[in-house]
Amino acid sequence: MNSETLPEGLSIRSWEEGDDLRLLEIWGDPSSPQAHEARTMLRENSNEPWARTLVVEDQGIPIAAGTIYESSLHPERNWIYVEVAREHRRQGIGTELTRRLRAEAAASSSQEVKTRFTFAAGTSADANPAEAFTMAMGLNPIMRSRLVVVEPEALPLPVFDDNGLTLEEIATGSVELTRVVADYYNATHDWDRSEMTLGRAQTMLLGDHTGAKGCIVLRDKPKAQGGRILTFAVSYEPARVDAPADVLIGWDPSLPDADIRDSVRGLLAMLVHQYPVQLEVDDSMVPLADLVDALLVSGSATVIATTIIVASGVNPQTGEPTAESSEKASEDGASTDSAETSAPSAEEL
Repeated sequence: MNSETLPEGLSIRSWEEGDDLRLLEIWGDPSSPQAHEARTMLRENSNEPWARTLVVEDQGIPIAAGTIYESSLHPERNWIYVEVAREHRRQGIGTELTRRLRAEAAASSSQEVKTRFTFAAGTSADANPAEAFTMAMGLNPIMRSRLVVVEPEALPLPVFDDNGLTLEEIATGSVELTRVVADYYNATHDWDRSEMTLGRAQTMLLGDHTGAKGCIVLRDKPKAQGGRILTFAVSYEPARVDAPADVLIGWDPSLPDADIRDSVRGLLAMLVHQYPVQLEVDDSMVPLADLVDALLVSGSATVIATTIIVASGVNPQTGEPTAESSEKASEDGASTDSAETSAPSAEEL
């Protein structure tokens, strides 16, 4: 490949088998769970699913890599991730990688991209170099996601009775549960349209290989009396033995807002009756996000980290797709013109 826009001595090529281990020697361990997850997407080029990965070498030694790939779950934007060895940052390598990846994306179904960056508690997005870089490249925030720990006894317990509100364990393979989980995911991702199906919900959120350990639900009345699932809580294997349980809380999106808020509050109260739990809360999960905000004010919850998802084709004031982006998304096939912005990662430059 032409390397004229890279610093002298550097070259760029496609991903090869073994590059993950070569880069790990140069990069060291990932700085966050999100960076670890993103690194797993660095892979050989493919057309089904569509993905392209490029590597930058310094005299034959890999020092940087970037990938762009389609997501069948979120089809309107490609994910992009770029990482550059620390001692080689601020030299335009990440910028050139993202430019090349965006050019490769002319063959994909979408010209819009998204990426994310994470900052720990006690720091702001403004202090993150990736935030400044993504803004300079024309990417704008579309969602904030917070990793939050809720302390024990943060909420009063709900009142149960034999013919009313019921707490129940349910198998993660349950079709009834899977349907609610899929509907919930789609309802809370209108900011990045999703196509969650029953099969994908099992594969991505509920199957044994996801680390899901079990699930409890709140019903409006016992199942034997025709009770429906109001809210659910799926627990996952924590990253550390001493870490709080990692829990996904969701609800039936067809319920009235007041019923959702009451049931979310009741289920979270049960979860933290004796032990803390860890939640990932998107701002689009409004009933849960509002409850967490109140717990943060009262000192019963703590934000551990915040992730900002940024995207191209987004109005910086509203976070909504621009008119041009919306028009492209509605066309039968994407334009082959590469967009003007690039999307680096949280590890950028």
